[in-house]
Amino acid sequence: MKDTVTIVTGGSQGIGRAIADFLADKGGNIAVFDIVDGSETVNSVTGKGRRSEFFSVDVSNLSAVEAAVDGVVKKMGKIDNLVNNAGITADKLLLRMKEDEWDRVIRVNLKSAFNCTKAVLRHMLKTGGSIVSISSIAGVMGNPGQSNYAASKAGLIGFTKSIAKEYGERNIRANIVAPGFIKTKMTEILDEKSKEEMLKMIPLKKYGEPSDIAHAVYFLLSEYGSYITGEVINVNGGLHM
Repeated sequence: MKDTVTIVTGGSQGIGRAIADFLADKGGNIAVFDIVDGSETVNSVTGKGRRSEFFSVDVSNLSAVEAAVDGVVKKMGKIDNLVNNAGITADKLLLRMKEDEWDRVIRVNLKSAFNCTKAVLRHMLKTGGSIVSISSIAGVMGNPGQSNYAASKAGLIGFTKSIAKEYGERNIRANIVAPGFIKTKMTEILDEKSKEEMLKMIPLKKYGEPSDIAHAVYFLLSEYGSYITGEVINVNGGLHM
């Protein structure tokens, strides 16, 4: 990863922050895309002796993303990798789910990947590159009360496999990491009973850490994953096999 430039969406906290930190540990420079202040991530990356820039951008807005991507090239010189990590939840049973709750999750989780991938491809066509999108176990097996979230994460898988086929001959790889139950702010809101029931279903009998996802992303972005494209890497402790 030495001297590479990677865009990490949703890189201000949680899994995105862990990805940015680990890629910086491996010598990478990081562009953080988020609507949440990314100064902590930037400071952490620069503290490791790497370059980092924060771009305040709504990744569900194509024109805003295109401007931010152009800004990355202008400030950091190039784009080698993209990590589509931005995501939200709005959990409800389908009959109780409002149209806006469906649209918002699809827009942030899935349309953002279209926006960011489309924008970076203009640059990667000349140089090659690697794209990793963060799906979810919910996108692989579904989950009650998360039809919007599961649909958005399943959509990422089909989208990514299509991109892998469209641009493989241009030396552009596209893969998926699908986390299981990872300890983040998104999962902290669950009640203790739900957490205990989930733990019983995990063969490894422990929850994942954001670093577990960061390690898988690094593998796929780096030369170690140079012959892998269109794949889904499940990181879930055996919860789904």
